[in-house]
Amino acid sequence: MPRPSVEAERRPQILAAACEVIATAGIPALRLSDVAREAGVSSGTVHYYFDTKKEVITAAFEYNLTDSLMRRQDLLNSGKDSLAILHDLVDSYLPHDDLSTRAWKVWLALWAEGSRDTVLQEINDRLYGQWRDVVAGVIGDAQRAGLARPGDPVTVSNMLIGMLDGLAVQVVLHSSRMTLADMRRTCRDFIADIIAA
Repeated sequence: MPRPSVEAERRPQILAAACEVIATAGIPALRLSDVAREAGVSSGTVHYYFDTKKEVITAAFEYNLTDSLMRRQDLLNSGKDSLAILHDLVDSYLPHDDLSTRAWKVWLALWAEGSRDTVLQEINDRLYGQWRDVVAGVIGDAQRAGLARPGDPVTVSNMLIGMLDGLAVQVVLHSSRMTLADMRRTCRDFIADIIAA
């Protein structure tokens, strides 16, 4: 099997490092030299792929959201019934480990910065829209299988995602009133009481 080119591997390596820096230091403090250090490459290597800090930030947000969606593909193809898949998707979405917590911190930075940046708004609209479509599709499948109550799957998915987003922010901020266990229980109760047939 041919070895992938270093060039094909380098860009994702830099973007993963940029996500780590965004999650730990935030956007205002992000420097390309910090991204290079985190990636284990020279600053020149980062500049080979990206001309500006803004380009790195924009690409890092797209990478973070795309990676998040790709990590959930196995859940969608698990062969489980659609309600079980919904439970698995929601559980995977919780900020329960280093990777998911980092992703959440990057999302929070995107949303804060995106309120002032139309390019980031477009990335959020396109890629977060894909996440909404995934959840609505699973809910629609559950409805057709008689596992979920009837109703507009888009509306139901928006309710679920809105709740997930709000609760996850509180968990990431270490709220004493919303722990990870509280969030998991609330989400399971919502699916059982509001979505499931």
